[in-house]
Amino acid sequence: MNLRIAVFPKILSFLAVTSFLSLSAAQESVLDSPDYSDIDNWICHPGNQIDLCDQDLSATVISPDGGLTIEPWPEKTDPAIDCFYIYPTTSLDQQSFSDMSPGRNEELITTFTQFAHFKSQCRVFAPIYRQITIQALMSNAGDLANNDALNYQDVVSSFKYYLENHNEGRGFVLVGHSQGTSLLIELIRNEIDGKPLQQQLVSAILAGNPVIVPKGKDVGGTFENIPLCRSNTQLGCAINFMTYRDSVPPEGFALFGRAPDTDSEAACTNPANLSAAEGESAVLDAYLSNIGEIVQAVAPMPDWTNPPQDISTRFVKVPGLLSARCVNTGTYNYLEMSVNADPADARTDDIRGDLMQGSEVSAMWGLHLIDMSISQGNLVSIVASQSRAWQSR
Repeated sequence: MNLRIAVFPKILSFLAVTSFLSLSAAQESVLDSPDYSDIDNWICHPGNQIDLCDQDLSATVISPDGGLTIEPWPEKTDPAIDCFYIYPTTSLDQQSFSDMSPGRNEELITTFTQFAHFKSQCRVFAPIYRQITIQALMSNAGDLANNDALNYQDVVSSFKYYLENHNEGRGFVLVGHSQGTSLLIELIRNEIDGKPLQQQLVSAILAGNPVIVPKGKDVGGTFENIPLCRSNTQLGCAINFMTYRDSVPPEGFALFGRAPDTDSEAACTNPANLSAAEGESAVLDAYLSNIGEIVQAVAPMPDWTNPPQDISTRFVKVPGLLSARCVNTGTYNYLEMSVNADPADARTDDIRGDLMQGSEVSAMWGLHLIDMSISQGNLVSIVASQSRAWQSR
């Protein structure tokens, strides 16, 4: 993926398309959805014998003095709730909508890095779906509005299959990022918000595309009855954020967190501390990827320590290095990430995750690619607390 300035207007069109999917178009579609009784149409599923979410999730924890320890990640053997995940725009297929064969370096690695850790708290479900592809995004986004039902149709079909065959009245968490968030927002609006099924919604983790609320309010706008989460034990609520560096704030044509009008704002719930006041900083519990290149337009892997040390785990933790706060400029409401670097210690002074325009960081995208990674530990902890609250309700 080699992003250039010329494609940004098409990216803006794409975001508009994926953020406001047409239910009437979905109803008109005559294309059959995939058969979700076929286990091969799930990336993660309790019935999978070889499950992506069963891979090794251990992480190397790097202390400021350069010391390395291994954090294991034990699987929860009898979770009380489920997590249902829709991955973001990742497909490198050449057609407008992806096929049902996820690529290793696209859907699979993204699902592994964004979602697998939730298996410590949930039974995990991650369907494959025919998403709008990167090729369509870059070459012809403006024409996708006539066919945008295909991805949503698959998400609805897989979710209804899960409900009918696996749920059995259990609480569930919806987890999505970017295109996945847009599709889950539409799913919630059509199938959950204000309906009996809302009673089973533990929470919705919706990163990388906005939930809109009236200015200064926690409910209304995108959802009529589902508020923003303001504590780790609150149930039936939504977590929503879009991330930028403190050194590269959103401005101009930045893509995420923009208020749609003067009476509304994009939501920002700080995953590091849901009860934090606006502008109050809290420490992020990041699980940073050590799996190599994300996409070509991202800076290369850092040396995690100085001098470099061999790190074999697929995740790295840097306790205390990253923090975040919600910042509202009036135009943008977003999660601001800060790197609390100490050039005198043995640990890296920065992390990767920015999309680049040549040698410059693209301010338009912010830290969209790593929204979920930098807050992964926080989000899993929130789900753990919500699961206990669900069981004791």
